[in-house]
Amino acid sequence: MTPVVLIAEELAPAALDVLAHDYDVRHVDGTDRAALLAGVAEADALIVRSATRVDAEVLTAGSGLRVVARAGVGLDNVDVPAATARGVLVVNAPTSNIVSAAEQAIALLLAVARHTATASAALKAGRWQRSRHVGVEVQGKTVGVVGLGRIGVLFAQRMASFGTRLIAYDPYIQPARAAQLGVRLVGLEELLRESDFISIHLPRTPETVGLLGEKELALVKPGVRIVNAARGGLIDEAALAAALTEGRVAGAGLDVFVTEPTTESPLFAFDNVVATPHLGASTAEAQDKAGLSVARSVKLALDGEFVPDAVNVQAGGVVDEDVRPLLALAEKLGKVFTAVAGGVAATVTVEVRGEIVSHDVGVLRLAATKGLFTAVVDERVTYVNAPQLALDRGVEVELVVSDEPAEHHNLVTVRGALPDGRAVRVAGTLTVHGAREIAKLTGVDGFDLDLTAEGVLLFFRYSDRPGIVGAIGTLLGEAGVNIAAMQVARWEAGGEALMTLTVDSSVDAELLSTVAAAIGSERGSAVDLRLNGS
Repeated sequence: MTPVVLIAEELAPAALDVLAHDYDVRHVDGTDRAALLAGVAEADALIVRSATRVDAEVLTAGSGLRVVARAGVGLDNVDVPAATARGVLVVNAPTSNIVSAAEQAIALLLAVARHTATASAALKAGRWQRSRHVGVEVQGKTVGVVGLGRIGVLFAQRMASFGTRLIAYDPYIQPARAAQLGVRLVGLEELLRESDFISIHLPRTPETVGLLGEKELALVKPGVRIVNAARGGLIDEAALAAALTEGRVAGAGLDVFVTEPTTESPLFAFDNVVATPHLGASTAEAQDKAGLSVARSVKLALDGEFVPDAVNVQAGGVVDEDVRPLLALAEKLGKVFTAVAGGVAATVTVEVRGEIVSHDVGVLRLAATKGLFTAVVDERVTYVNAPQLALDRGVEVELVVSDEPAEHHNLVTVRGALPDGRAVRVAGTLTVHGAREIAKLTGVDGFDLDLTAEGVLLFFRYSDRPGIVGAIGTLLGEAGVNIAAMQVARWEAGGEALMTLTVDSSVDAELLSTVAAAIGSERGSAVDLRLNGS
């Protein structure tokens, strides 16, 4: 059945094009609660902007939801914990508006410096008042940047071209990184005392709310101009009004407020305050970027792939392009491990060896964990709920990395111990065939293999002797199961052997048991590595 993507608010046409060919795209007015609840009941994915509230009620109604996407940066209207508890991926577009937001902050800073808004209003009202609107130059001034995240960095880079001296307060960035940007890191108090202009670029958290309050504004350099195009509440608005009244602050540019939307604020009475209605992301380019970003994320999520912009995935974030191909391999190895083990291990170690460990490979533990539980639980296993499933079952999954040379360029191994003490080990690598990278199974429990990790795989351990290949082939053939590939690995003739078969269709437990019994194997194992397999 074609997955249903429900779009609750207007989305850029380019984003719709990304989804239209592969999914059943439906539209609903997200502010119409009854229509939203009815529409989400059949949806696999829900895309919203800021007006649609996605709470526990919506998530309950959307029992088949796999992903909720917010075409924007904030997630105030999405109940992320409730989605996480249900294994629903939550994604946003964290970089879609960074250029627009940085440019808005610069626009506000220049408007405040040159009295642009009041001069424009006066002229349109018939008053030519050049002498009343004398401003200040930005060149040669000290600009304090509070927060050197992605937007803060863009703001600083652009302000550098004005010939300013840049200082910044950010306790989470290293001085060397700031130096690369041409910015000197200082404490907050020093920034307040030295800056001619201050621009805030922080998220709203319990730690940052009221960051610039009465105490902090008492420390500012007289005549400072302050800009906030980040989040409302970072500046105490009453304290700012008092500082403006006293003249300690010469002006302010504000795009965000404690309460939004708002049309009333004491700050609106000041001619030296430029106020805009949260326009940081309000550019055509930012809206297009947000829509395209979440459309691509929805596509990845519905295809079962890792989504870099997922906000409720452990190890979420940017995954190096060299690491990304190993995600599918690690997940497949987790599936094979569980199949060969025949149950859930008490402890599991994901070991990564080779040159790849020069990158952050932590996400491979998450991918392997997802694979471990795919065939174990009835619910859908995702990158979101896989860690919780492991925690609930008392399974510890650790990551070990080594740059020591392996028998392959890069090698991923999943090994662990079962409650009965039995150890299981599976390993794999990627090989290049033309322009395609192929996941290969290289070993199971010490047996060397060279098998493409695709399709349905069957594993049988038995005592090596003549007639086994024929017996298995006959039984599978009688059941209508076609063998696509087969390998036999053994340590010595007549000793223990492992047969691995790739077949074209699923094999049920009864047939698996019949084949195992016929060849004297303790048991057989099957794992479905097809894209939509279990």
